[in-house]
Amino acid sequence: MALWTCATCGAQFPDSGNPPATCPICEDERQFVGWSGQAFLTREELARKHRLVVRDDLGLTGIGMEPSFAIGQRALLVPDGDGCVMWDCLPLATDEVNQHVAALGGLKAIAISHPHYYGAAADWSDTFGGVPIYLHADDRAFVTRPHPAIVHWTGESHRLSDGVRLLRTGGHFAGATVLHYARGADGKGALLTGDIAQVTMDRRFVSFMYSYPNYMPLNAAAVRRIASAVEPLAFDRIYGAWWGRNIASGAKVAFAASVARYLAAIA
Repeated sequence: MALWTCATCGAQFPDSGNPPATCPICEDERQFVGWSGQAFLTREELARKHRLVVRDDLGLTGIGMEPSFAIGQRALLVPDGDGCVMWDCLPLATDEVNQHVAALGGLKAIAISHPHYYGAAADWSDTFGGVPIYLHADDRAFVTRPHPAIVHWTGESHRLSDGVRLLRTGGHFAGATVLHYARGADGKGALLTGDIAQVTMDRRFVSFMYSYPNYMPLNAAAVRRIASAVEPLAFDRIYGAWWGRNIASGAKVAFAASVARYLAAIA
């Protein structure tokens, strides 16, 4: 029996003697099946071919995979009192990096923006004593490896602590979520968006898509809803989904300008 990981999106699947026939995340119109067909790696194969790296990303500890695998996102650790909240997840967990995370206080929770980044959340949770994995209930159909630690939260926001809150914005997925870190950016507030609001390559704006690989933009109503969810928050910094894809300062003004620019472009 083996745990299997989708080579295209990085989602992990339960123990079985054979790889899954399909990946529901990749078969969804927002993602894609690889050009050579669906492929899966065992957890052991993945660990032989890739390693985890830890480094600072604009004041937060980031964890990524080398060489890049599947979608290639990095996870971020948000310090929160007696531990860290892991924001977004990776397809792999290793003993070496687990020890590094433990030295930072360990994980107290995992929160994930949308199904493309569910990865090996169950492995990370198990390593740190079964910490809760917060996924919005609107996306529960995309969970490929059910686990008792998963908390399918509902509604428009969910507070993890006084300084960390999850907000459902919708858009990219029905349950698409961003994380507000009130103490981030030296107390000015930070917004961790994954690619729910994608930091652009010039790192001056964000943009919005229903599907990135298949070039399907979001409609105006969805973007206005995201803007409405974010508007009450205080934040000066945005962390995107990949190394360095961040807006270091002035992010709230940049977000508003991004919404106006996007709506004008699709009008």
